[in-house]
This record gives sequence, C-alpha cells and structure tokens, in this order.
Amino acid sequence: MASVLQIATKKSPDLGEYDPLTQADSDESEDDLVLNLQKNGGVKNGKSPLGEVPEPDSDAEVAEAAKPHLSEVTTEGYPSEPLGGLEQKATSSLVSYVRTSVFLLTLGISMILVLLCAFLIPCPPRDLHSTWSRHLGSQGGGDLSPLELADVNGDGLRDVLLSFVMSRNGSAVGVSRPAANLVCLSGMNGSTLWSSLLPEEARDITCLKLIPGNLAETICLVTGTHKMLSAFNASSGKAIWTLNPNYLSNGTLAAPVVVLPDLDEDGVRDLVVLAIGELQPDLCFLLVSGRTGSPLGRPVKYNIVGVGNLIGPQVYITTNGAVYILFGFGNIQAVALRDIFVQAQNRDSSPPSLQIEEPEWEKRRSINLSELIDVYSDGVELLQMVKAPDSNCSNLLITTRQGLVLLRGQNLTPYWTLSLQGLRSQPTPGYFTDDQTLDFLLQIQDGVGMKKMMVVDGDSGSVIWSYSAPCHMKETPATSAVTSDQKSVFLFWAEGLSPASPNSGIILGTEPPSLHHLYLLHPTFPSILLDLANTTGTVTASEVGINDLWKDAFYVTRTTGPSSEGHPAALVVSKLSLRWALMEGQMAQLQESTPKIGRGELRRFLSRIKFVEAPYEVSGC
Repeated sequence: MASVLQIATKKSPDLGEYDPLTQADSDESEDDLVLNLQKNGGVKNGKSPLGEVPEPDSDAEVAEAAKPHLSEVTTEGYPSEPLGGLEQKATSSLVSYVRTSVFLLTLGISMILVLLCAFLIPCPPRDLHSTWSRHLGSQGGGDLSPLELADVNGDGLRDVLLSFVMSRNGSAVGVSRPAANLVCLSGMNGSTLWSSLLPEEARDITCLKLIPGNLAETICLVTGTHKMLSAFNASSGKAIWTLNPNYLSNGTLAAPVVVLPDLDEDGVRDLVVLAIGELQPDLCFLLVSGRTGSPLGRPVKYNIVGVGNLIGPQVYITTNGAVYILFGFGNIQAVALRDIFVQAQNRDSSPPSLQIEEPEWEKRRSINLSELIDVYSDGVELLQMVKAPDSNCSNLLITTRQGLVLLRGQNLTPYWTLSLQGLRSQPTPGYFTDDQTLDFLLQIQDGVGMKKMMVVDGDSGSVIWSYSAPCHMKETPATSAVTSDQKSVFLFWAEGLSPASPNSGIILGTEPPSLHHLYLLHPTFPSILLDLANTTGTVTASEVGINDLWKDAFYVTRTTGPSSEGHPAALVVSKLSLRWALMEGQMAQLQESTPKIGRGELRRFLSRIKFVEAPYEVSGC
C-alpha cells in the first residue's frame, strides 16, 4: 500500500500532484474521461473497437489506459477515422487485384500470339552456307554460255537461269539448227523450277521489270543467235510473246536486246534490236514494243565503215536526259534515239522525252550533219559503262588493242589513258582504294600458260597491284562483290599456288594444268590470296548475287567438263556461298608482309565481312 501511495503522489505533467482529499472529485473526472474516450473511439466499457482486452491489474494501468494516444488525436483535437481507413485499404486491394488480373491476361494473350506466329508464319529460307552443284547432262555444242540471276519464285533468293544446246542426237530430223533449252534452277538447292524449249541457241538472257513498280512481274528477255527474240514469264517459264522472224528477213540478230524508255506511252518500257545483213555490213535497228513484241515502225538502216569487233548496241542517257544508242565496228558511234524513232514512224515529230539534246555530244556530228556522232575510233575491242564518282551518271570505259581509255560521259573527253598490250577480257569494276572511285581488275596474257592480274586505279589510271600466275584456261571470267564498308573483293581463276617460301616472293604452280582454283583478293590484305574452290572443268560464265537477308554473296559458275572424241562435254552449274567459303578457304601468301598477318587475325577480319548490292550498275544518268 505504501508503494501505491508513493506512485500516486508523483507529479505528472498532465494531472498535477495527487491529493487524497479530492478523491471524490477525481472519481467524477475519471467518469467524464471514460465518456470522452467513448466519444473519441477509444475504450468502450473496457473493450476496444477490434475486440476485448483483459481487466487492468492496478490503478496505474487504469490511468495509463485512460490516456489517449497521439496517433488517435489530431493536432486540432479532432478524432481520426479508422473506419474510412479500412474502406481505403479495401479499395486499394481491389485495384491491385484488377491490375494483376489485367497483366496476367495481357501476358497470356501475348504468349498465344507468339506461338501462333511461330507455327503459322513460315521462316525465310536460311542460305548461310548453301553450296550445291547440279549436273545438267551433256550439251551438244554451242559457243555461247548465257547465265542470269533473278528471283523468280518470290522466296527472296535469286535463282539461276541459263540456256544450252541439247545433244544433236535429240534434235529433230531435218532441222539445220539444234534446239536449245532454257532452264531455271532454284537458288536454294539447284532443283529445276521450270524449263522451256528454244528454237535456236540463246545469245543472252536478261531478266528485269519492264513496268515500273515493285509489284510488276519479272520478265526474261531471251535473244537468239539467228532471229529469235522472246519474252518469258520468270515465274512460270511460259512465253509471253515472240518477235515474228519475218521482220528480220534480210538479216540476223547481231547483239542482245537493249531496253529503252517507254516510246509508245503504254506504260511498258520498249526495246531495240540490232540486226546485221547477210552479205554486207549493213546495220539495221528495229524498235519493238515491250508489251506485245510487235515492231514500232519499220527498220532503220545505217551504213557504217569500220573493221573489228561489233560494239554495242548500248543505251546512254546524258545529264540533260538525252538518249543515245552507242554501236560500231571497231569504233564507237552514237545515234540519237530521237532520229531512230522519227525514221521508224516515218514522221517529223517525236515524243517530248526524245526531243532533248546534249550540246557536247551534238558538237561531234559530222560536217554534213550526219545522224551519226563520232565517239571513239581507234581499234575498239570492248565498251562498258561505269559509274562516275559522286554522280548518278556513268563514264565510258573503252578497251582497245593499245590499252585502256576512260572517257567522261558528259563531254566525251579522255579522263586517263593506260597503254597496255594483250588485254582481251572485259575489265572488272570494284572498289580497291578508299577514294570511292571505281577501280578495275584486268587479266592480261603474260606468256605461254601465264596470265597477269592487275588492279588499275580508277582516278589516275595507274597500276596499284599486280601478280602473275599460271593459267591455261582461256578467257576465264572475273567478277567482284561489294562489302558493307564500300570495299570490293575480286574473284578470278588460276592454277594452284604453292605457299610462298620465306625467302622468295615467287609462287609457282605445283598441280597439273587441268585443275583450276578460284582465288579471292581483298584490298585490305593485298599480299594474300584466298583459295575458295577448285574445278577440273572449264569455267565459261560466272555471276555474283547478293542475299540481302543474310548479307551474304553467292558465286555461281557455269562449267563444262573435259570432252573426248564422240562424247560431248558435261554441263555443271555450281553455287558457292562466299561468307562460308571465306571461313573455309586456304591462305596463299604472295609475299612477306610487315607486320606478318596471322591466320587468326585474318579469320576474325573475314568473319565480319557483309556483302551489299553493287551501287555502280548504271547505263547513264
């Protein structure tokens, strides 16, 4: 009891000092305090709002329980609202539940859509290292080897089109010219997609869209060696139209067909063919409708004087939009498409698009104002158009018996001249230097059984790389492919090269002449050649295509096997993925380099190479 009194007599900051004489008054105060707590949501008759609490053991506990908590009273003395807090918690729980349900529902729908796309949408064909070889049997002669690449089945991969003369044993009796076969092989696996019979050997196959727009069908134009000109549907292989050979009664087709702008305004690009007389060198131009294959007027003849190879025809569009046709015999002459059209239609007017003239070209007309324009007249062997730097126009690269000449397309003046003997094959354009100007890979006969490869700088005409290698294959084709860093890899054929000895830069052939190897030259490593493949046959044609999806390039070759007496040569078409071949190829060191290039460093560099479409395939401006 004494301890209880001591506790009660202690001072409190809220109640002051305890006085036993005022006990009755304090009892009444305690009753008022209990009522006040009941109003403020505190203890109600010894029970809390959430349940019952045990009886207090002492008066001190009663006094302690009678004190209101600060968390239940606001600074202004107003009571809090615990019931509203419960409602807020319930609402928050409901929102959280809704959010979770929506998230799970969205996740489930997304997973279902992904699975549907994975099973229903076909994946694009994967052509990472698609390498195949297709034997097409024996071909019954023929001097030409047309080869073309085009996507005919819409799978994103270019397919292979070629024509060959069938065995004479299978030709019809009494037919003077053996029949030929036009075949389309799948770019994926080499299987035959379609084939069509041709009445004569094909000179050229060109696949393109004659109607502007991405939705237009691809058409394959096939030019024969005699009088055949036909247009085939690239998807089905069915003939769309064939030029009536009666329109060429006085001559034969001398060159592949040339594609022109739309002349008859029917929405389809038109064509022109060049025919040569049977007994005299009269050249005849015939305009042909690209839609129907019918002539657009009468033939237009030109009498030209020249000795040498037939040049052209090729179409050239100048900066101002003037259209000229280039052709000649051992020389290069030009005629305005406007002049051909006016004579063919036998009228004085021409469409507005053909009335444009190029002043610098017109200055070169003869004194008698002849329709022919002299472009170049000194032993011309070959003519090709190459893209001019920093322009959409093209220059004229002319191969002569004396060397190589580059003419500016704008005014036909020489850009540079390179004196060179023995150049017979067409130069291969590509980017070897860093100036974004097209350079050229040349193949020159360099003695018996040897040939020299050299790269000519397209800006100055100087030789910047050269190498001699054994090669008994005549006129082996060379080609190039452009990489994503605007460099080119050059591919050519030669006989086997042995690894270079440390003290010698000379590499001699160590294999029989019947085995030829495909070598690749990259400008970053000019002292190294990569051996990609080999063959015992004769490579007659080659083309490089680009797989845009996988940034890969593929190399297609047309090869004839060795023929024996009484047995025709076998025809083989092969496809090689360049990115795969780069990783599997063997390195041939041409000479010692400083610092020495390791195999691992070279492989890491080659693994990063990506191929893109060549930006220099133009025919004018």
